[in-house]
Amino acid sequence: MKFKHFSILFVLSLILSACNTNTTTEPQDRLGEIYSAALDSIMEMDEGLNGEMEYIAIDMSNFDGIDEQNKKVIFSYFEEKYNVEVMDTTLDQLKEKGLFHTDTMSLDGVLLRIDKLVVLSNNTVPFEGSKFRSALGGVGVEGIVKYEENKWKAKEVKMMWIS
Repeated sequence: MKFKHFSILFVLSLILSACNTNTTTEPQDRLGEIYSAALDSIMEMDEGLNGEMEYIAIDMSNFDGIDEQNKKVIFSYFEEKYNVEVMDTTLDQLKEKGLFHTDTMSLDGVLLRIDKLVVLSNNTVPFEGSKFRSALGGVGVEGIVKYEENKWKAKEVKMMWIS
């Protein structure tokens, strides 16, 4: 009888653990969502810079702890929302590819950067970043990404500089 109860309990625990999807809210496990929220809040600043953009370049060269899975989360988010090509590249790489127009000092897309992002223990992630379109078209932003209502959301975002 004890063996029967143990077997049922064991099978039930296997079923319940198999039903558990990746619903962790730990910031380190959700960096793709956190970076997407921060970067999208930067996209929303000075939306005139987004006009007729052909691509979104994201400089991920300093994204700590980001893996290929999280990069895919970020790329998918921006491709679906903005319906343009999304690439992981720096300004220097854009210049090498001929995507930076030296005569107008501008891009046909936008370049997004996160310069600073700190994961705090209370599901709060302050960040600083920027959006560049041209020598005379860019913004610097700071804000906080928080976990609220089962989603990572940018809050308290403010423009720090504009060119």
